[in-house]
Amino acid sequence: MTELTRLSLAAARDGLNAKKFTATELTRAHVDAVEKARALNAYLKETPEKALAAAAESDARLAKGEARPLEGLPLGIKDLYCTNGVETTAASRILEGFKPHYESTVTSQLWRDGAVMLGKLNLDEFAMGSSNETSAYGPVVSPWRRKGSDAKIVPGGSSGGSAAAVAAHLCLAATATDTGGSIRQPAAFTGTVGIKPTYGRCSRWGIVAFASSLDQAGPIARDVRDTAIMLRSMAGFDPKDSTSVDRPVPDYEAAVGASVKGKKIGIPKEYRLDGMSQEIDALWMKGVEWLKAAGAEIVDISLPHTHHALPAYYIVAPAEASSNLARYDGVRYGLRKPGKDIVAMYENTRAAGFGAEVRRRIMIGAYVLSAGYYDAYYVRAQKIRTLIRRDFEAAFHAGVDAILTPATPSTAFGIGEKGSADPVEMYLNDVFTVTVNMAGLPGLVVPGGLASDGLPLGLQLIGRPFEEETLFSLGSAIEQAAPKIELPQDWWA
Repeated sequence: MTELTRLSLAAARDGLNAKKFTATELTRAHVDAVEKARALNAYLKETPEKALAAAAESDARLAKGEARPLEGLPLGIKDLYCTNGVETTAASRILEGFKPHYESTVTSQLWRDGAVMLGKLNLDEFAMGSSNETSAYGPVVSPWRRKGSDAKIVPGGSSGGSAAAVAAHLCLAATATDTGGSIRQPAAFTGTVGIKPTYGRCSRWGIVAFASSLDQAGPIARDVRDTAIMLRSMAGFDPKDSTSVDRPVPDYEAAVGASVKGKKIGIPKEYRLDGMSQEIDALWMKGVEWLKAAGAEIVDISLPHTHHALPAYYIVAPAEASSNLARYDGVRYGLRKPGKDIVAMYENTRAAGFGAEVRRRIMIGAYVLSAGYYDAYYVRAQKIRTLIRRDFEAAFHAGVDAILTPATPSTAFGIGEKGSADPVEMYLNDVFTVTVNMAGLPGLVVPGGLASDGLPLGLQLIGRPFEEETLFSLGSAIEQAAPKIELPQDWWA
């Protein structure tokens, strides 16, 4: 049955509708694959009984010809999404034992459309990280390995469990979230496809908050078509989320393979950084050639405030995190560490419950919001954010349909190789991705091939607000032109 786990989401959907196999067979194959791949630590919580029960219900619907858009398709869910009756931890000790009595809007829409939940996926604690090493439950190990080496590689973060599970065929697709690159960087590191939709396209209700003005839900899948299928079910207006945008959800899958002839693609000079890998630069130029060959027009553009984006992001995001994480105090749910009085209980609970990176960001956030520093840091960062958004608006106003950039400054690095002595070294992994969150734009990452070390490289497409369809058509053109990459042998099984 292992061949069933090798199917794309679209192929599995078509196979179920053609009755080539049952939803129960498809789900059982994935449950078995998950059990054999625990060495990757991609899943924090496996839910095989729940999955098989949902698959049986899907088989009954398929038999009656009442299939829904995702009928019987097994998915992994990032453990930042609240799932009714299933422990949701955000990979933090402070939420140990928390079982929500409600379902996030995005996952409820997936179940509405017939999808099957295999379990909850590992992540950086509270989505704070770029390598999935800050999880309280241990790092996720990428299914990829460097050429000629058995060293364990990071899958990227924060959605490392989602990316690793999709790459290793432990689910057909997965939900993820992106605050500063947490969908796109792991997709680039694992040879998968990920999209951060426009801010407001997917509901944030029921997703554990990191930075509310930056967070956005999105999918990671194995190809552009599967990502488009997932986004159609995940997107939509939600009156429970005040930042949700009330506009129709297009048929994103119809955009896959559409002509890109005449589309104007901007190449920003500011993304060519000092010290950038020659392989990354070469891939970027290949991406330009692939889009040009598909009929797109290439133009040079300037996004002059790009170099301010990373420092501004690391003021805005921790500030919002310090506010959002104030609710975790040991009073109503999750971990509680007793103390001599309520203040001591708060202090003991938060000290024991939060990991080092989360504590660091809470303290940075509290500092930049404090009296005397608010104007110097937070207000200034928000002004820079406005300038970054205006840079993109100017490019789009000049007729640019999308922007092509590298996705990451390097290929994936080894577990323990970065950030232990200098956290900024880790933060630099987000250098190509944070601008998209600061401006609220959609961004798609597509694999571009393998580097000389045998690890995947990705290209990023940045689009106009709510024009994800353009990104899917351009991403499909790159996917068709780029060399196909095959995952290494499943050494983890």
